[in-house]
Amino acid sequence: MSLKGDKHELVQSEWTSPEDDSTKDGFTQEFTEREQRSIIHKIDRRLISLVGLMYCVSLMDRTNLSNAAIAGMTKELKLNVGYRYSIVTLVFFPTYVIFQIPSTVIVRKIGPRIHLGTITLVWGGLMIAMGFVKQWKELMGLRILLGILEAGFFPSCVYLLSTWYSRFDMGRRYSMFYILGCVASAFSGVLAYGLMQLNGRAGLGGWRWIFILEGVLTCVLGVIGFLFLVGFPEDAAKDWKFLTPREVKWVIDRVNADRGDAHTERFTLAKYLKGAADLKVWAFAMIFCCTTTVSYALAYFLPIILKEQLHFSIAKAQCLGAPPYVFAGIVMYATGYTGDKMRIRGPIITFNMILCLAGLPFLGWVKSANWKYFGIFLITAGANANIPAVMTYQANNVRGHWKRAFCSATLVGFGGIGGIAGGLVFREQDKPHYRPGIYACMAACIINIIIVALLTVKFKRDNLRADRGEITIEDSEEGFRYTY
Repeated sequence: MSLKGDKHELVQSEWTSPEDDSTKDGFTQEFTEREQRSIIHKIDRRLISLVGLMYCVSLMDRTNLSNAAIAGMTKELKLNVGYRYSIVTLVFFPTYVIFQIPSTVIVRKIGPRIHLGTITLVWGGLMIAMGFVKQWKELMGLRILLGILEAGFFPSCVYLLSTWYSRFDMGRRYSMFYILGCVASAFSGVLAYGLMQLNGRAGLGGWRWIFILEGVLTCVLGVIGFLFLVGFPEDAAKDWKFLTPREVKWVIDRVNADRGDAHTERFTLAKYLKGAADLKVWAFAMIFCCTTTVSYALAYFLPIILKEQLHFSIAKAQCLGAPPYVFAGIVMYATGYTGDKMRIRGPIITFNMILCLAGLPFLGWVKSANWKYFGIFLITAGANANIPAVMTYQANNVRGHWKRAFCSATLVGFGGIGGIAGGLVFREQDKPHYRPGIYACMAACIINIIIVALLTVKFKRDNLRADRGEITIEDSEEGFRYTY
């Protein structure tokens, strides 16, 4: 094997997980195995837990329309006229998609603490305002503004997390981050049902209290994020003395040993947009788009499907959305752990899509409500577990700060396009079986499997060519190889 290939093997064997980052060569001599694990766990506790909680309210705030809809909002704002509900759902996404790309530049310039804390606080105020709207058009306007603010959150978090961890730590970390979002989805219905009981308090309907009190919670977490969120690794020693200078150097050297891009390059628009010329960036984005088509369809319509198709009461429809998301969290962590341990990414995505394909027919063609509900478990698990899986897939296969920033923005931007599709697939005229929507979700899963298969062939071929010294992958002289 060539020198590049040998170096690649060394790097891959060194950085498997925080539990076995135990090599005694180079910079790792500075800390014992136990001290290295302690540093990684310190990062997990401070970074993953905080951005995860903030994402928890982000996901809850953008998808709580379905809970409010069956709690009285549809009737009071006359959203059942024409396509009003779909319009209110969809207007969030154009601004959400458009403002993705500048967000990862802004977060690099002003820092995650200011950027993420401020936008979370402001959109919490918008959520409170939604509880006082009088007409559906006012709600629509607030949803447009919400899209602008939330556009800066998710891609910035994906980018921030990618700067702290080596490639084979990312699967579990992204899963842990997104599991907290699953918790929000799981218990948002239960929370919404509890808040509905405030119906009539202060002359406000129960659905209004869902927006108001969830908005207050968002504002609180925005303030906490502004005060305590840590920035990029090179700033960690200054952020509340989060890490010592020696620990910061260890983190940076560790990332450099893995992929050689820990140090930030000077920003130029040409460098940032250079990633657009790489077709695999768009392939990752398309996989994410198809995944979010299914996940958003569930998020926006699951309580409605439980009520209309499975004929559950409003209370049961609100609360029975929780167990499928709990199951999804278990599958998410298990697949993230497996992907890191076995150093595989594509097979995890394929497995998740097969879960969705197995569950969708239950929803569309099986008569038993119990079996339909079982199908919802499979769909929810596959679609939601695939989100951190795709995030890890792209993060493992791009190098350079600005390319990584661009890729994070395009990935999540296409996720917004998937949100538009997900908001349209289950149409009012197709109830109670929603079969056209089920066909659309099945097509999205099949497209993902095909794209992953094509990328796997490409990555294997390019890795072999790089081992022979014929090409350099991702402009790296450090032996970087694709993960498939």
